[in-house]
Amino acid sequence: MRLKFGMVGGGNGAFIGNVHRHGALMDDLAELVSGCFSRTMEKNLETAQKWGISDSARVYGDYREMAEKEAKRDDGIDFVSITTPNDTHYPIAKCFLEHGIPVMCDKPLALTVKEGEELSALAKEKGLLFGVTYTYTGYAMVKQAREMIDAGVIGNILTISAEYPQEWLLVQMVSGRSDQAVWRMDPARSGPSGCCADIGTHVECLIKKMTGLSVKKVLANFEKLPKEKELPLENNVQILCRFDNDISGMIWTSQVAIGHETDLLIRIFGDKGAIEWQHREPGVLRVTKINEAPQIYTPTRDYDSESCRSLSRLPSGHPEGFFEAFGNLYRGFCSELLKEKYGVDVGSFDYPTVDDGVHGLKFIDACIESNAKGNVWVEL
Repeated sequence: MRLKFGMVGGGNGAFIGNVHRHGALMDDLAELVSGCFSRTMEKNLETAQKWGISDSARVYGDYREMAEKEAKRDDGIDFVSITTPNDTHYPIAKCFLEHGIPVMCDKPLALTVKEGEELSALAKEKGLLFGVTYTYTGYAMVKQAREMIDAGVIGNILTISAEYPQEWLLVQMVSGRSDQAVWRMDPARSGPSGCCADIGTHVECLIKKMTGLSVKKVLANFEKLPKEKELPLENNVQILCRFDNDISGMIWTSQVAIGHETDLLIRIFGDKGAIEWQHREPGVLRVTKINEAPQIYTPTRDYDSESCRSLSRLPSGHPEGFFEAFGNLYRGFCSELLKEKYGVDVGSFDYPTVDDGVHGLKFIDACIESNAKGNVWVEL
């Protein structure tokens, strides 16, 4: 059995919308039957035709019409994917929840903690699944790291170091190709934070999923670089963190780091060993036990945990990447929805939920407050 889903956004050649589509279709658990892909109906219909939606009556002019009409259909969608800019996530998600339709939403969940908590409460009140696509949590070796940490391979965690440097914003400033920069640097559309909200929350959620530890307080420093540009939002961030059990950590994120594309790197140091994972080599997990030679773990090997192996679709030695990570998030969401709605058991897989999205918003708010108060510790 396949779930039927619709999509809001993703038209006009948008990168992330097509990633969501591929992720949802990857394991043959869902099919795209409906959508509101663009504000322009001509583009809307073009996208629908390109993506194989045969019934033009299920291509809608706006998301409100889509939610209302799909909720009334006997064969209406089982869930909706929201792939629009940040400022629209809350109203769109709220609308579909109110019509009884589960939601898979691109991050961030909303622009404010209040909005996020309202969506969480509404989803729970109506008993609806709500996933948030923190992409990097979907990699198989991230799951392997969590299993090994939980098993005590590196002992008690002492400290955490993570970074996510990118160069794209500075490149676009120089090149003049500012399609992404236009809305991502607009507080009205992106929210009160730039770099921290855009990629800092990815790091925060990855640390949580990799270690089981939540950020409890932060000391943050925001920079707008180059300073002479007078930019509206920060693009370079340093954050000291305190996690559960008073474990220390630090996060650096940047969109002006020349020479770096999507160089996410996380290191977990324990009293018996260390684990390291980086996005440039997502199929490699480096594990070092104290006073021993480093070990390299790769996917689909007998020494990996069962839950890690279940997230890989290719034989060992064949690289998997970004689309597969997205596919794993949708596999988790769709498998739970199939079990809950139709009693079909296709396995159990993890995915970030609305509560992870709310915690990410609290993380952003605490970092903003810390920076505004002159770089002081602020509790989430």
